Amino acid sequence: QVQLVESGGGSVQSGGSLRLSCAATGNTWVTNSMGWFRQAPGKEREGVAGIKRDGTPNYADSVKGRFTISQDNARKTLSLQMNSLKPEDTAMYYCAAGNTVFALPPLSRRPYTYWGQGTQVTVSS
Repeated sequence: QVQLVESGGGSVQSGGSLRLSCAATGNTWVTNSMGWFRQAPGKEREGVAGIKRDGTPNYADSVKGRFTISQDNARKTLSLQMNSLKPEDTAMYYCAAGNTVFALPPLSRRPYTYWGQGTQVTVSS
């Protein structure tokens, strides 16, 4: 089992920055991909960014050039640096981890087994 706890959400004005963190505990050595997802009210949960064990990242087109995903060497902390935030980035953000190996870290929900409880990000115009 892997436990994930997100932190770092909050309220910010358009153009501002936030950094999200995800603390991973348990059997983290079995995970091969970790990712960030978000869900706005009335919308489907969507993949934002993912990262493989070797550090290979993958980003949704909507956040490329603005968000950066990273992990520490022990893979105990996953981070998401969010710059140039827009009102449409407002959502609950979730950390996820999965065991399956892919060429690129997936941005779909199905490959991810473990999920955190989420942290709210609100961007005002």
